[in-house]
Amino acid sequence: MIEIEKLTKRFSSKIAVDDVSFRVVPGEVLGFLGPNGAGKSTTMKMITGFLAPTSGQIKIFNQDIAKHAIAAKRLIGYLPEGAPSYGDMTVLHYLQFIGQVRGYRGKELQQRVSEMIQTINIADVAHQKIDTLSKGYKRRVGLAQAMLHDPKVLILDEPTDGLDPNQKQQVRTLIKDLSKDKIVIISTHILEEVSAVCSRALIIARGKIVADGRPSELEAMSRYCHAITLELEGGSSDQSGHARQILAALPCVTDVEVDETNANAMTLIAVEGENIVAPVMECIQQHSWPIRDFHVERGRLDEVFRRITQEVA
Repeated sequence: MIEIEKLTKRFSSKIAVDDVSFRVVPGEVLGFLGPNGAGKSTTMKMITGFLAPTSGQIKIFNQDIAKHAIAAKRLIGYLPEGAPSYGDMTVLHYLQFIGQVRGYRGKELQQRVSEMIQTINIADVAHQKIDTLSKGYKRRVGLAQAMLHDPKVLILDEPTDGLDPNQKQQVRTLIKDLSKDKIVIISTHILEEVSAVCSRALIIARGKIVADGRPSELEAMSRYCHAITLELEGGSSDQSGHARQILAALPCVTDVEVDETNANAMTLIAVEGENIVAPVMECIQQHSWPIRDFHVERGRLDEVFRRITQEVA
């Protein structure tokens, strides 16, 4: 596992990471979230050995990265922010170079490079110089080098940044497959990424951990957990307003939010912890309101993220 104990990093008078502790075990995909300047990238760089902590301890499968840096780093694949690489190399030569650095030679080297080129789907640019690639392709090349030596730990800083929707889906599927026998940590500001691939989410703000749990647990902290979003079929604004008044008066509903772009659409906020489907449906049937759309929300991670990080600020 990865064990982080009381990790702190100071830059002069600024505390970038403040007494952070957490553990990650194989099979987990940990989404590491936070606003800009929260300490995400600094924490990643310390875990991978790129930065030395001011204090605290980092162990990668029982290897203390301060005392046994090379042994610990052998276990890690790292995709840094921006995917830095050697722009004058072709993709093929770059991956061969990385493979040699990782200790591969001969047929084994060629096999690993070939597997990564196929897995990450970059065969069509294998002979292009990296400087000529789009941002999305550079990101995929960075992912290939991180995975080349089949590490036990993958640490990915914004892994889908610059990818189109199809490429994002491919990378997310790949991450899910890899997580079966690896630890995967994803630093991201894209909340959709967390819901799509992460089994656990950790939110950091001002250098401190402010939330840690499964995405569903964090969504359950949202005021929109069990909320109902519905749209009435046709009708005038007066009719919609009358319906909103009646629905807002239900004991299980604490608030009604109106869609600013559609007077017939509204969101019913539930009393905390209550499932309000049955009483709302009963009310709709009693008044014979025609419904165009009706769905129950799990909760909104973006709303939880904003509230938690703003409370710290």
